[in-house]
Amino acid sequence: MRERIQRVIQDIGGLTALDGICDKAAGRVQWVTRPTAVKNALSGTWLGHPVHPALTDLPIGAWTTAFFLDLTAGRASASSARRLVGLGLIAAVPTAASGASDWSDTYGPTRRIGLVHALGNSAGTLLQAASWVARRRGRHRLGMALSGVGLGFTVCTAYLGGHLSFALGNGVNHTAFQPTVSDWTDVADLSELGEGQLVRVTPGGVPVVLVQHEGTVFALSATCVHAGGPLDEGKIVEDGCIQCPWHGSTFRLADGRAVRGPAAVDEPSWEVKVTDGRVHVRSSTS
Repeated sequence: MRERIQRVIQDIGGLTALDGICDKAAGRVQWVTRPTAVKNALSGTWLGHPVHPALTDLPIGAWTTAFFLDLTAGRASASSARRLVGLGLIAAVPTAASGASDWSDTYGPTRRIGLVHALGNSAGTLLQAASWVARRRGRHRLGMALSGVGLGFTVCTAYLGGHLSFALGNGVNHTAFQPTVSDWTDVADLSELGEGQLVRVTPGGVPVVLVQHEGTVFALSATCVHAGGPLDEGKIVEDGCIQCPWHGSTFRLADGRAVRGPAAVDEPSWEVKVTDGRVHVRSSTS
């Protein structure tokens, strides 16, 4: 069974025929989420954690509970089950929006699998909406059947969502397992750091980007927490921040704080000292 499921997912990831639809849809989502406030809200930058996984618990929980009431209490729980179906429909709106925002910054097989994940969830949501209408009109058995099928779609696509996160690493912190460098390490000559110039160094084998901004030398991990993009190939933007070249995640040079998504967690910052014209760094102890 496991091998068959994995083969199906691999086949979905290889469906290059989906690329045209994916690119158009992703472009529209990126246009809608271009404002920083919108992107941060949907990415979870304000929370310090991706918001989509947390939101998925709400519709899934509501619909699962409604299905359980249908099975165990029947018409005696008709009103409660209908309200739970409605709650799930309301919660599905921000859940889908945050998922679309995350999905728009993916590529290749991840984007294709994500599209099928979204389509499956959409089908499940439409069936739940039809269930709510049927229940509202007193057709309880039809509502139960529609909810059951809809929940089946949701469970299957939830598996795809788990595969995207845990097998393909979409949305995980790409610096989570980088080693700590506790000793001061000589990495560069101060003369190599022109104002605003990004320099990549590797203390202890860890990629770090150095930059001199307004006379102060800053250091952050060079691997973007969002998708592993090379920050040393990015650019310095206003308010003393560095922007990733891949998806536009922006971090404050002074402390690595994420100020614009899709990054939801802060970039690791490094302590810096300059001795005799040499730049030394070590992992931040704070």
